[in-house]
Amino acid sequence: MSRRSMSPRGLRRAMNWWPPYLFAGVRVVHLAEDWSSARVRLRLRRFNSNYVGTHFGGSLFSMSDPFWMLLVMRRLGRDYIVWDKAGEIDFVSPGRGDVFADFKLTEERLEEIREATADGGKALPWFENEVVAADGTVVARVRKQLYVRRKHHDGQRGPGPGRTDPATATGHQAKG
Repeated sequence: MSRRSMSPRGLRRAMNWWPPYLFAGVRVVHLAEDWSSARVRLRLRRFNSNYVGTHFGGSLFSMSDPFWMLLVMRRLGRDYIVWDKAGEIDFVSPGRGDVFADFKLTEERLEEIREATADGGKALPWFENEVVAADGTVVARVRKQLYVRRKHHDGQRGPGPGRTDPATATGHQAKG
């Protein structure tokens, strides 16, 4: 079974056993059946803390990394190309103990993306979420930008004339 055809429950289980999350202490605690929301927890452990004993910044960012792309990709369906394009994190306060990140994708936001890509063009929407401690203290603010474009149904596989290759659009250069 491909990841693309997995149910939210199956994907949540798979992500919880995925080595980068398993060893970082990241757990996907909720993934909505309709792909509209997710909740992730990061527990502070000896192997994911920094020099001063708080959450390692890379773990705080990685707990937020795939979810906007995943939710948008699954909600828009197979007629769209969805890639991560950019990301940034602002560390607000030290993370101690369990921290959580919530992601909620609204139908209004999806409609904005559909409208922006209806003519075959790309959309580069930004999404934001906070990483918060159990007591509600904001630990970090994360922003992710996605590249979204409707797929062309003319049988061609590459970028072709007038199209943008996702690798080029995301700033990655082909090697060779």
